[in-house]
Amino acid sequence: MRQALPAPSGRDQDIVELLQQGRPEPAFTALLERYEGKVYRLCCALLGEHAQAQDAAQDSLVRVWRALGRYDGRASLSSWIYAITRNRCLTALSRRRPTDSLEALLQEGDEAHLGLAHASDAADPDERSRRLLELVDLLPERSRQVLRLYYFEERSVAEVAAMLGCPQGTVKTTLFRARAALSGLLERRGLADPTYWRELET
Repeated sequence: MRQALPAPSGRDQDIVELLQQGRPEPAFTALLERYEGKVYRLCCALLGEHAQAQDAAQDSLVRVWRALGRYDGRASLSSWIYAITRNRCLTALSRRRPTDSLEALLQEGDEAHLGLAHASDAADPDERSRRLLELVDLLPERSRQVLRLYYFEERSVAEVAAMLGCPQGTVKTTLFRARAALSGLLERRGLADPTYWRELET
């Protein structure tokens, strides 16, 4: 006999009610409409490569479907989905060859590693945005993930915490440290002039 789920509440109440009624197909359809994009963006933040993120997102959603009948409501539906997604991405990350650290790249001081030039060489805002992303991608993994979700995906601290499965205080601390590291990197590369980035904010 299926264990009864806790009384549903919040934005996912409709999905949980469908599960309670033994209707997994419409529940999953509603889940896809609400979370497919979020799962993909989380995979992008965790993996950094769009092709790999797309594969991980699809696999995560398949895993969600297969496990949907075992959802017991002890965690919120969103936290449960994000946990499955994180586990899938961690598996993908474990298969990667370790990359050079930010410290090593800075010590070498080779512009070719970063694909960057002086600020005056790039007037195109799209080029500036691309360069900023390249710099973000050189930060430690957790800093990169938090910056991508908070700034590029415009998620709140609470949403980032839920997606990464960590306390909000950890997200705030990581944001502070990541901004400091990025600022220092911009200065080292001659890209710290605020006017260089101003058009990206409009």
